[in-house]
Amino acid sequence: MEKRLMTVVAGLALSTSMAFAQSQISGHVTSSEDGSPVIGASIKVAGTNTGTVTDIDGNFSLNAPAGAKLEITYIGMNPAHVKAGKNMKIVLDPDEHSLDEVMVVAFGTQKRSAFTGSAAVVGSSEIGKAQVSNPVESLKGKVAGVQMTQVSGRPGESSKIRIRGIGTINASTDPLIVVDGVPYDGDMNTINPDDVESLTVLKDAASSALYGARGANGVVMITTKTGKTGSSSITFDAKWGSNSRAVPDYKYINNAAGYYETWYTALNNYALNTLKYDANNANLWANKNLTADNAFGLGMSVFQAPAGEVLIGTNGKLNPNATMGRVVSNNGQQYYVTADDWVDAMFRNSLRQEYNISAQGANEKGNFMLSFNYLNNEGITFGSGFERYSARLKSEYKIKDWLKVGANVNFAHYANNQSGVGDEGSSGSSGNVFTFVAMAPIYPLYIRDAQGNIMMHEASGTKLYDYGDGSINGQKRAYIAQSNPLAANQLDKYKIEGNNFNMQGTVEVRLPLDVTFTSINNAYVDEYRTTSTTNPYFGQYASSNGMVYKYHERYFNYNLQQRLNWAHEFGEHSVALMLGHEYYNQSYAYLYGSKSNQYSPSNDELAGAVLLTNTNSYTREYNNEGYFGRVQYDYNDRYFFDASLRRDASSRFAKENRWGTFYSLGASWVINKEKFFNVDWVDDLKLKVSYGQVGNDNIESLSLGYYHYSTNYDIVNSNGSVSLVPVGRYGNRKITWETTGEFNVGVDFGLFKNRLSGTFEFYSRKTSDMLFNFSLPQSFGYTGYYDNVGDMINNGLELTLNGDIIRTRDFVWSANMNITYNHNYVSYLPDAKKTLTVDGVQGYTNGGYFIGEGEPMYTYYLHKYAGVDHETGEALYYKNVKDENGNVTGQTTTKNSSESDYYLCGTALADVFGGFGTSVSYKGFDFSVDFMYQIGGQIYDNDYASAMSASGKSMRGMALHEDILKAWTPENKNSNIPRLQYGDTYMASQSDRFLTNASYLSLQNINLGYTFPKAWISKLNLSNLRIYAQANNVWVWSKRQGLDPRTSLTAANASYYPGVRTITGGITLTF
Repeated sequence: MEKRLMTVVAGLALSTSMAFAQSQISGHVTSSEDGSPVIGASIKVAGTNTGTVTDIDGNFSLNAPAGAKLEITYIGMNPAHVKAGKNMKIVLDPDEHSLDEVMVVAFGTQKRSAFTGSAAVVGSSEIGKAQVSNPVESLKGKVAGVQMTQVSGRPGESSKIRIRGIGTINASTDPLIVVDGVPYDGDMNTINPDDVESLTVLKDAASSALYGARGANGVVMITTKTGKTGSSSITFDAKWGSNSRAVPDYKYINNAAGYYETWYTALNNYALNTLKYDANNANLWANKNLTADNAFGLGMSVFQAPAGEVLIGTNGKLNPNATMGRVVSNNGQQYYVTADDWVDAMFRNSLRQEYNISAQGANEKGNFMLSFNYLNNEGITFGSGFERYSARLKSEYKIKDWLKVGANVNFAHYANNQSGVGDEGSSGSSGNVFTFVAMAPIYPLYIRDAQGNIMMHEASGTKLYDYGDGSINGQKRAYIAQSNPLAANQLDKYKIEGNNFNMQGTVEVRLPLDVTFTSINNAYVDEYRTTSTTNPYFGQYASSNGMVYKYHERYFNYNLQQRLNWAHEFGEHSVALMLGHEYYNQSYAYLYGSKSNQYSPSNDELAGAVLLTNTNSYTREYNNEGYFGRVQYDYNDRYFFDASLRRDASSRFAKENRWGTFYSLGASWVINKEKFFNVDWVDDLKLKVSYGQVGNDNIESLSLGYYHYSTNYDIVNSNGSVSLVPVGRYGNRKITWETTGEFNVGVDFGLFKNRLSGTFEFYSRKTSDMLFNFSLPQSFGYTGYYDNVGDMINNGLELTLNGDIIRTRDFVWSANMNITYNHNYVSYLPDAKKTLTVDGVQGYTNGGYFIGEGEPMYTYYLHKYAGVDHETGEALYYKNVKDENGNVTGQTTTKNSSESDYYLCGTALADVFGGFGTSVSYKGFDFSVDFMYQIGGQIYDNDYASAMSASGKSMRGMALHEDILKAWTPENKNSNIPRLQYGDTYMASQSDRFLTNASYLSLQNINLGYTFPKAWISKLNLSNLRIYAQANNVWVWSKRQGLDPRTSLTAANASYYPGVRTITGGITLTF
C-alpha cells in the first residue's frame, strides 16, 4: 500500500513539473500598415511579470510555460493576445481609428468603444506637423466642432478657442485646459509641443461634466509623453526657418502721385459741389489746400512743381513737370523731403529656430521622460519676438506591487518682446502696426539733409526719424503727427520676461478588494515682469524726458485631487466605480509703478528716473472645490452605460449660491459585435447617446478682482481725506453660474478593414441663466448690475472621416476631413431687455449687434446701403415708411444716413467650418498637406471701410483703397461707389455696405520628409534619422485681398499684428 501511494505521488509530481516546464518561444512582430518590424513592442506572459521587448528587427524570444497566453502591446497599435509557440508571426493593427483605442478622458482613460460622449484625439504626429509655440495651436482645422481665431500673429500670441459654438453673452467662452489630469490656467506658450503625446478635446457636456462649474465650454486635455517600454533612447531634433508676412496688404493706392490725385479729386468735388466754384477756381482752391497744414490738406508735399505751375492739373493728373523730392528750409538749415515706403520699412523676414533633446526609457518597474527645449522666434516687425527655454522631467516608479509614485515637473523661462507692436512703449494691438499699414505713401520716414542723406541722431546713435510734427524740417504730417513707429521700435521698449514652474506629484496605492487610491498634488507658479520705456528724445513723452513703467505679476495655483477607483468583472459583466475630491486655489498678485525724467535711456529701472507718476498694487484669489463620482457598466463589450455626478463650489459667487450639482448619463451599443450582425465590410459600428449638465463660473470680473455679487468701492483722496467712491456695478448676491445642458447622439464606424472610419454626431446645447447687465439710473451711483436671466441654444451636426485610399507595403495614401454645421440663437430674453423691436424681433443692442429672441449672436445692427443716386453720386440708405399708427408699410431712401433706419443684417457666425488634409508615404518618403475652411457668416471690414472714405479732417493722410478710383463720376454714373468728396460724411457711413462674406480657405501646413532605412543608419548607432521641410500658415483665400477672417469672429482690422508664414528645414536623430 505504501509503495502504491509513493508511485501515485511521484506521478503527480512528474505531471506537475511537466505542466510548469519552461520552453523558449520566439517570434516576429510587424505592422499591418506596411509590414515593417515593430521595434520596442512589449511581449508579456499573461498573469505574470515575465516579459521582453522586440529588437530593432521586430524579433523577440523568452521562456514561457507551454500553452501560455502572450499579450503584445505597442503605443499606437491595437493589443494582440495569442497563444505562445515557436517562430510566431504576429501582426499588429494601428489603433488610430479602432474602437479598441484607449483615450484620455476626465480623471482617467477609457476604451473608445466604451466611451459614450463626444471627443476627438490629435496625436503627436499631427501636432508635429504644425510649427507652433504652444500645442493647442495644432488643433486648427483638425477637430470637428472646434473653431479657432487668432487676433494677432505676434510670436507668443495664442488663439481663441470655441467648441460647438458660443454659449454665453457676457461670460467667458474659453474651454478648460487640463494638463496631465490637472486644470491649467497658465500661458500655453510655456508648454513645449514636442513634449505632448496627445490632445483630447471633450466636446459635449457628458464628457466634461466631471469638471463641474468649469466645463461648460468644453475641455482640452493635454497628455505629455512618458517613457516607452523597451530600450532607452535619446532623440535630438533641430529646425531652422524663416518667418514672413502671410497675408498681403489690401490693394491700397501705393504710389504718391496716385494718392495726391485721389485726394485732389475729393477736394475738387468739395469746391464744386459745396463751395459752388467753377472748374478753374475749384482747381486752384484744391491745389492750394492739397498740401496745406489745415483741415483740408495733407500737411506737406513731397513733389516739387515748377514755379507758377499747380501740382495737379484740371484733368486731375499730376503735373508731368513735377518731380519727386524737394528741398525745404527750417531754422536756417536745408532738408530734403521725399516719400518713403513705410510698410517695407516695418516688415522683415526673420529667423525661427528651435531645438529639442529628449531621453526616455521604461521597464516593468517604472519609466522616465526627460526633455529640453529652446525656441527663438523672431517677429516680422523689428523689436518683436518670443524666446523660451524649457525642461520637463516626467517619471513613474513602482516601489512595491501595491505602491507607485510619480513626478512631473516642467520649467520654462520666457521672454516676449513686444516693442515692435505698440506705439510709444505700449503693447496695444493698435499701435505701430496700424500706423504703418494705414499711412498714405506720401510721407517721409526719416529726416534727410539737403543732399538726401539720412541724418543720424548723435545721442541715441540711431537714424534721425521724422515724427511729422515739423520740429526739425518744418514739415507737418496730417496723419498721426508726433509719432514714428519705426523710431519707437528702435528707441522704446516693451518686454515681458518670466519664469514658469509646474510641479506635480502622484501616489497610487493598490488596496484590497480591487480598490486603487490615487492622490495628485500640483503646484503652479508663473512670475513675470514687464518693462516698458519711452525714449526722452522724440514723441509725445519727450517733454517728460522719457518714461519707465514696471509691472510685476505672479500667479500661484495649487490643485489637490484624491480618487478611489474600483473595477471588477463578473463573467460577461464589468463594473467600474470612482469617487473623488478636488480642491483648486489660484492667487494673483499685481504690482505697478511708473516714473518720468530718466537719467539715461539705457537704465530701464524705476531707480533710474526721478519723478514718481503712478503706483498701484492688489491681489485676488479664486477657489473651487468639488466632490464627484462616476459609475461605468459594460456587458460583454457590447453594451455600455455610465453616469457621473459632481457637487461643485466656486468662490466667484456668494456663499448662499456657491454650490451646484452637475451630472451626466450616457450609453453606447457596439452593434458589430452582435451575433445577428454579419456585414463583412463593416468592422466597427457603435451607436452612442448622452446627456450632461455643466456650469460656467468664468464670469467677467472687474480689473481689481472684484466679483459681481459684491458691491465695491474705490479708495480715493478727497481734499486730503480718505473717501469711498462706488466702482462700476451694484453687487447682486443672487447671481450664480451659467448652466449648460447638452444632448448628444452619434455613430462611430469603421469600414473596409477600417480603411474608412469616422464619426457622425448631432448635438443640442442649451445654456440657461446667462449673465446679463441691467442698467441703473445715474442717480443710483452705479452703472448697473448683473443677473442670471437668459437662454441660448446651439444645435449642430459634425462629420469626421479618415480613410486610406491606397495601402500597400511600400505606399500609403490617406485623407481626412471634418465638417461642422452649427446654428446658434438666443432662445429667451427677459422683458427688461426687450427694449427695441427691429424687423419684428424684440431685443436690445450691444455695440453694433442686436441681441434678440430667435436671432443668432453677433447679428449686425446696421443701416442698409441702397446704392448711389445716379444723378448726384451721393450715397443712399434705406428708411422705413410708417403709417399714422407707427406700423412699417414700406421703404424709401435717404441721402442722410443718420435719418435712415437700422436693420438686422445677418450674423458673423459661419454656417459651416472644418478642415481637410491628405498624406502620402512611399518607403522612407512622406508628404502631407492640411487645410482649414469656413463657409458663410459675415465680417465687418473696418479697414476697407476706412480706406474708402475721404470724408473729413481725420481721414487726411490715411491709406486709400484702389476701389475708390471706381467711384461715381458724371462719366461713370452706374458705379455703386459714392462720389469721392471731402466733407461728405455719409459716403462711408457704417452700414451693411462693408459687410463682407467671411468664407475662407487656408493652406495651414505642408510637410515633406525622408526617413533613412534602418539598415543604412544602424552602423551609426542610430535607430532613426529623418530630414524634413515644413511650411506653416502658407496662404489664405478670402473674399478680398488683405482680408483675413481667421483673425476675428466679427470685424477685420489690420491694426493687429498680421499672420506669419513660417518655412523651415529640420533633422531628427534617435540614438
